[in-house]
Amino acid sequence: MSLLAPPPPFPPAFNFSMLPSNLNPNDANPPWMSKGDNAWQLIAATLVGMQSVPGLIILYGGAVKKKWAVNSAFMALYAFACVLVCWVCWGYRLSFGEKLIPIWGKVDVALEQEYLFEQAFLGLFPNATMVFFQFVFAAITLILIAGALLGRMNFYAWMLFVPLWLTFSYTIGAYTIWSTNGWLSLKGIIDYSGGYVIHLSSGVAGFTAAYWVGPRSTKDRERFPPNNILLMLAGAGLLWMGWTGFNGGDPYAASIDASLAVLNTHVAAATSLLTWLILDLIFFGKPSVIGAVQGMITGLVAITPAAGVVQGWAAIIIGLCSGSIPWFTMMVVHKKSELLQKVDDTMAVFHTHAVAGSLGGILAGLFANPRLCYLFYGYYNKYYGFFYGLRDGKIHNGFRQMGLQLLGILFIVVVNVVMTSLICLLVQLIVPLRMSEEDMEIGDEAAHGEEAYAIWGQGDRLEKSAGFSAYNDDMITAGASRSNYNTSKSQVEMV
Repeated sequence: MSLLAPPPPFPPAFNFSMLPSNLNPNDANPPWMSKGDNAWQLIAATLVGMQSVPGLIILYGGAVKKKWAVNSAFMALYAFACVLVCWVCWGYRLSFGEKLIPIWGKVDVALEQEYLFEQAFLGLFPNATMVFFQFVFAAITLILIAGALLGRMNFYAWMLFVPLWLTFSYTIGAYTIWSTNGWLSLKGIIDYSGGYVIHLSSGVAGFTAAYWVGPRSTKDRERFPPNNILLMLAGAGLLWMGWTGFNGGDPYAASIDASLAVLNTHVAAATSLLTWLILDLIFFGKPSVIGAVQGMITGLVAITPAAGVVQGWAAIIIGLCSGSIPWFTMMVVHKKSELLQKVDDTMAVFHTHAVAGSLGGILAGLFANPRLCYLFYGYYNKYYGFFYGLRDGKIHNGFRQMGLQLLGILFIVVVNVVMTSLICLLVQLIVPLRMSEEDMEIGDEAAHGEEAYAIWGQGDRLEKSAGFSAYNDDMITAGASRSNYNTSKSQVEMV
């Protein structure tokens, strides 16, 4: 997130009568607001929101087994709605409000007109825009966590988990790394758009929660084919294109740095996809579209902490690393690690987000360009990539930056392991974290009384099932979910 506070668009003594009428300030358009920046910020926020709704809803819905399509999609939809209500009531001010302690803000609401119409803490737009922009990032983080828990988590437990994790985990990471008063933010950590706050957090929290929730049924773990790969690809496409707003919105301005961030984002994603595809061809003999989607995601995740502070050639290097290192951890390390095999991470969130997010943070510390960091953060010599430190004779700056990047990884991992574990233990005292074996055998109909694909005549079965829906059978529910990665020679399953 940018720390650069741009100057007001007009000097105090500016004669507004010289402007065209559509640019003259009035009660609805104060002099400090940039209409262009405000418009771009709202568009960027909407693009990120569409990554979740409908992007991840239909990606999850298509990537899982048919019997889990509705449940998987619904977990994402519920999280999106729940996070918004919690965000405006207390989450935003905990993450970006006045300082309570170096890692947390003071509790307050973001609902009053007077507050929402004031200029945001950064950027030339109102608080209302900033609250919405930051909300979509918080929402997608919870939805990514859901990816690790698909196919067995009790929906009632998920309903409790979402507000608790947002309050006691996400807000700590966001304030510490993104708030202008946060501990690591003041130190000078580089996390351009959420490699740590969103992706590393969701990967670690998802893996930790999966440990406490327990695995899917044995039958589902052995065979979990996606029910609709084309639907999954549609969700993946929305996720990819939505990243234009994900990284392009973080300078808080329609600036040259935003343009660079957008281009770097797509270059890294494409490079990573191709790298993953080539590795699949070399070792498994067949190109896998599910593997290509995983490569796309790891590329997008890895470039996120560095998008606007590295040059284009560095984006290609990041893409090469993100298409190969997470591939290696998923296809080789995972098979040899007892812990990774024991924890049932349905969508491989640990590899695609925790590993790729950490990788991106480290590579940002290596390749961050001081000039680009100045354009984004507004400070010279505070943010210095390691290789540029070597080049410019400022090796101390480079080592310091790498130390901060590693410290950020350690901080996010510890916070999420501890807080996620405590939340799961608390929720477990109220409702079971995991569905019963009987309900897991049935799936959507047991959890919601609905099924994803009710072709004419088949919907009659819902009335006879144990958990029928309160709604009419003619209500169409399109579902989705999970990504099972089959290969012919090695029989590797991506879980």
